[in-house]
Amino acid sequence: MWQGVQMTLVLLTVNGHPDDEVVTVGGVMARYAAEGARVIAVMATRGECGEIVAPDLDTPENRAHLGDVRTHELERGLARLGAVEHRWLGYRDSGMDGAPENADPRSFLRADPDEAAERLLVLIREVRPQVIVAPNAYGGDGHPDHIRASLIARLAFDRAGDETWAPGKLYASTDDLQRLEKLKRLLRAGNLTEVAGLGWRLARVWRPRDEALRRRVAAAQGPVTTRVDIGAYLGAKYAAMREHRTQIDPRSTRFAVTPEQRLRTNPTENFSLVRARGVNLSLPEDDLFAGLR
Repeated sequence: MWQGVQMTLVLLTVNGHPDDEVVTVGGVMARYAAEGARVIAVMATRGECGEIVAPDLDTPENRAHLGDVRTHELERGLARLGAVEHRWLGYRDSGMDGAPENADPRSFLRADPDEAAERLLVLIREVRPQVIVAPNAYGGDGHPDHIRASLIARLAFDRAGDETWAPGKLYASTDDLQRLEKLKRLLRAGNLTEVAGLGWRLARVWRPRDEALRRRVAAAQGPVTTRVDIGAYLGAKYAAMREHRTQIDPRSTRFAVTPEQRLRTNPTENFSLVRARGVNLSLPEDDLFAGLR
């Protein structure tokens, strides 16, 4: 096991594409990097099939080389978070659910899960994280690559248990359901600035006509076991988000949220503990490294 082998705290995040890392776990990456932990963001793909939302960047050249563009956005975004490294698993973006790109044999969706998990396991052996964070079983928003990232993280974590050294915890990024109930009320009130501060991408899930989807999301994400305070790092997170201009429209209302509104509506990033080994647990937690320090 890891105990006694390594003193440096190491956090590994598993993501489908560039920009996923900052939207879901940008705050905790900034926080733990500032506290001296080694932080590594793993990308399954370079996001070649993403939509370009900024009109001035939506050019034939950028569409033809979107993977390169998003790689540069990732590098700039991670620099905003602090000393955060990144690695690649080497697959191609699968596109949205049902898109023609789903059938591309190079896509992450078409990859053999066992082979993909082994690629991740190679990185785990290299950097020796005590904590791994991945999307939840729904992928956060249902994207095939996010769901696949969740699957291979679980496979790799379990297989690492056969090693002489193994990570201690696996978390899934999740959403505070009480916070989303507040979002539902704000939607009804039409306060879009507040909604932007809560996470606009999930607003559709909480509308009455999407009750079945709401139940599916709630079941997939699991209970919130861990809330990590990122209040001091919200500025870094939003600065990193601004670097992903092809994917996050700089004109978005989310950037109209004041620092006070961000602190009130998004003071934590939330997680569900999926796996643990060799750790004395005490739930709920406010630290991903609880029991490992």
